[in-house]
Amino acid sequence: MIDAIYKLYPQVVRTVEDTAYDAAGNEVVYDHAAVQAYVDAHAYIAQRAAAYPPIGDQLDALWKGGTALEEMKAMVMAVKDKYPKP
Repeated sequence: MIDAIYKLYPQVVRTVEDTAYDAAGNEVVYDHAAVQAYVDAHAYIAQRAAAYPPIGDQLDALWKGGTALEEMKAMVMAVKDKYPKP
């Protein structure tokens, strides 16, 4: 959630728990619903990253080509299908 605050409110330079502050130390009031909506809309990114095969395996399949590459493409596409972009 903290990352979403920084993305949506570029003036925020520091957070303490759920309170955000600008460079002058002033509290920045932010829309909690908008932050949660951002988190929800971008949840697929973390889900995909955790589910993808390791990058070394992906590169190995790319190097080998042929059947290894086709199998890797199928695995990656299965992850994309399981966690689609909103």
